[in-house]
Amino acid sequence: MAIDWKQEAKKRQDEMLKDLTTMLEIESVRDEAKGTKDAPLGPGPKQALDKFLEIGKRDGFETVELDGLAGHIEFGQGDEVLGLLAHVDVMPAGNGWNTDPFKPVIKNGNLYARGAQDDKGPSMACYYALKMIKELNLPVSKKVRFILGTDEESKWRGMTHYFEKMPAPDFGFSPDAFFPVINGEKGNASFFLDFAGQNDGEVELISFNSGLRENMVPRDCEVVLKVKDKTPIIEAFDTYVASHVVCGTAYVENNNLYLHMIGKAAHGQEPRNGENAGTYMADFLQQFNFGGDAKAFIEFMAKYLHQDSRMETLGMSFNDEIMGDLTMNAGVLNFEAQKGGQITLNFRFPKGMDENDLAKGLANFKDEYHFTLTQGDVMVPHYVSPDDPLVKTLLDTYNRQTGEHATGKVVGGGTYGRLMERGVAFGAMFPDTPDTMHQANEFVPIDVLVDACSIYAEAIYELIK
Repeated sequence: MAIDWKQEAKKRQDEMLKDLTTMLEIESVRDEAKGTKDAPLGPGPKQALDKFLEIGKRDGFETVELDGLAGHIEFGQGDEVLGLLAHVDVMPAGNGWNTDPFKPVIKNGNLYARGAQDDKGPSMACYYALKMIKELNLPVSKKVRFILGTDEESKWRGMTHYFEKMPAPDFGFSPDAFFPVINGEKGNASFFLDFAGQNDGEVELISFNSGLRENMVPRDCEVVLKVKDKTPIIEAFDTYVASHVVCGTAYVENNNLYLHMIGKAAHGQEPRNGENAGTYMADFLQQFNFGGDAKAFIEFMAKYLHQDSRMETLGMSFNDEIMGDLTMNAGVLNFEAQKGGQITLNFRFPKGMDENDLAKGLANFKDEYHFTLTQGDVMVPHYVSPDDPLVKTLLDTYNRQTGEHATGKVVGGGTYGRLMERGVAFGAMFPDTPDTMHQANEFVPIDVLVDACSIYAEAIYELIK
């Protein structure tokens, strides 16, 4: 019997949107300050995990929850296991929203909310694909585990905990990227540059705050300055803002000068999609007479980080023919008078290099700019051959439903797909879908979710029948 996958997905649109709305209303931002034994990453991620598992149990699936950090929804029988790896945590909403980020709104066929595109919308489309197969009572020969993590936007502790407790699936994909298929992901490493607090120039840097997460291009930058003559700086700031893509305001309060600059947020995997308010602010401030570590903090950002995501100025640029460029995102930029400052750099690196090359390149500037260097977590590059049956099946399904002749791609983003040796990322965004991940006014077109659900359903069935 031929199955009209698109029609079956369309039948379930309203029900899918209802469940998705429920998930989007949960502010599942990691907040370990409110963590408990049952909810180690804070109440939001745990609530979202519980709700998704509750939806699975409601629909007749077997579910497992692991210590408030991860869980799975299980279907089918067989020795082999297909893993579908998704996440319920979201990035902080940040500023610049036209609507409440946790009160989903549909406008002009688009669903607006934090997590609509990353990753609750795609996750729900993939879940409904699995539900469709169950409801159609199709014969299967393999087991499926729809696995949910709670910390994808940070250190992956949820999924790490899951794989410590449960065996890894034999193969699978993560619905947390783009179609046609992502069969290669760059490595991921962060470095922290710490500056002392000496701050004895004509202009004193009281504070500099920009960025929410290392994998997010900062939209906002707030600076407080202590300076006798404020007028020249205010006038220069107005001129700078008027001639660049950023906007901003300057005002005086409690005899200090406050500067607020607004750029454009974007996912840190491709910093060129955003406008980094922090490095723009440094570019503006470098003309003034700061001193000591404050001067080094500002000058390093302005000279080496501003509009240089390929690290050419630092002499660290690198390209691999298959995986592309090394990229860098200056994600969190903070300084406080007397206490010091920190610059957090997030790198996406292709095969052919590793974190030691990055550390060596940055260390060349430690003495000149008087910072200490610390390495954070590292993920190595991941690649699955285009000849793998998994990749071929996913591509064949996508091309059959879209009429395209697409091939696999490599991205700088890191998805749960890399946790499986034969794991990739698959959808849910199409090549022409606007990328609003990690941005204000994040949205997903409803027809994208329905079409993705259709592709997921056929692909999953092809992999487990």
